[in-house]
Amino acid sequence: MTGVAILSACRSPVAPRGGALAGLQPHEIAAPVIRALLERAGCGPDDVDELICANALGAGGNPARLAALASGLPQRVAGLTIDRQCVGGLDAVLLGAALVRSGAARCVIAGGAESYSRRPLRATGTPDAPRFYDRPPFAPAGFPDPDLAAAADALATRVGLSRDEMDAFATGSHAKAMARPPRSPELVPMAGLDRDSFTRALTPRIAARAQPLVGQITAANSAVAADAAAFVLLVRSDDAPTAPRIAEGVTLGADPANPAAAPDAAIAQVLDRAGIGPGGLSRIELMEAYAAQAMATARALSLPEERMNVGGGALARGHPIGASGAVNLVRLVHELACAPGLGLAAIAAAGGLGTAVLIDGRANDQM
Repeated sequence: MTGVAILSACRSPVAPRGGALAGLQPHEIAAPVIRALLERAGCGPDDVDELICANALGAGGNPARLAALASGLPQRVAGLTIDRQCVGGLDAVLLGAALVRSGAARCVIAGGAESYSRRPLRATGTPDAPRFYDRPPFAPAGFPDPDLAAAADALATRVGLSRDEMDAFATGSHAKAMARPPRSPELVPMAGLDRDSFTRALTPRIAARAQPLVGQITAANSAVAADAAAFVLLVRSDDAPTAPRIAEGVTLGADPANPAAAPDAAIAQVLDRAGIGPGGLSRIELMEAYAAQAMATARALSLPEERMNVGGGALARGHPIGASGAVNLVRLVHELACAPGLGLAAIAAAGGLGTAVLIDGRANDQM
C-alpha cells in the first residue's frame, strides 16, 4: 500500500479571541498559510488535488472551498469541510492521507482553520423569540453531555490532581513556549503577528489568583479560546522519501461522560499497531485544552513528559477548536526536524472522541 509523507507543514500564529486575528474569517486566516505551504514545498497550485479543512464554529458555506479559492488553488480543487469539533484538524489529515494512500489523489492539503472571534451567533426558537446558545449538544437526550470544564474537573478529582499541580503544569507550558518560540519555517506571520500572542511569563502567584470556573478549573489551567489555521501538504512517500510520513492514525469514540480521557484508547491503539511503547517516542504533542486532561492522559499511558510539548502546548497558545489538532501536528513535524524519531500527536473532543496520529520522522528533512 502507498505510504503518505508530509512534504511541508505550517501554521498561522495562534491569537486569543478578540486579538490580532479577530478581523479575519477562517478562510482569510487559512489562505496565507496554504500559499506558504506550497511555496515551502516547492509545489504549485496546479499540483493540488484536494483541500480538506476542519472547521467547528463557522456558519457553514464550506469554508474549505472559500479557502481554496482565496489561496489561489485551481477552481477544480473542490474543497471539503469537516466538523468533528476539536479532533477535526487531525481527522482532516487522516482523511487526506486515505485519499493519497488509495490513489484517489496524489497531493492533498489538509488541516483546519477557526475563528472564535468571528463565529456567528447561534439560536433556536423563532425569529421573534430567539434562544441563543453557546454550544450545540454533543450527545443526544439520554446520554451524558457535560460541560467540558466540568468534565475536566471531574477527571482531576477522579485521578487525584490538585489545583496546585494543574497550575504548575500550566506555568510550565508557558515557560517552555517562552524558551522555544516557533521557528520561521513553522509559522506564517500575519496581521502583524510573528509569534503566538497569548504566550507569557505566567507565574504560580498569577495562576493562583485566577478565579475558579468549575471546581479546580480556572482560566489559568485551561486553554483560552483562539483563532488560527494550520495545514500540511500530503503526498505519496515515493515522491518524498526523506520527508516524515504518517505511520499510523485512528479516531475512536469513548464515554461521552468523560470526553477528556477519550484520547487514551486512541493513543494506546496507535502505539500497539506500531509495536512500540511510549518510551519509543521522540516527541509528543498532546492537546492541552485543560491541564487536567493532558496530565491525566500522560499519567494513564506513562508518556515521557520530558518529550511532551517541549515547546509549550495549547495552555500557552490557545485553543482554535477545529484547527487545534492540525496545530499540534505542525508543531510535531517541526520538532521532529530537530529530534528525528517517532512522534505522536493526540487530541480529545466533546462527545467523547479521541484522535491519535503517529509520525515517522526518522529520515526527516528540515522543514
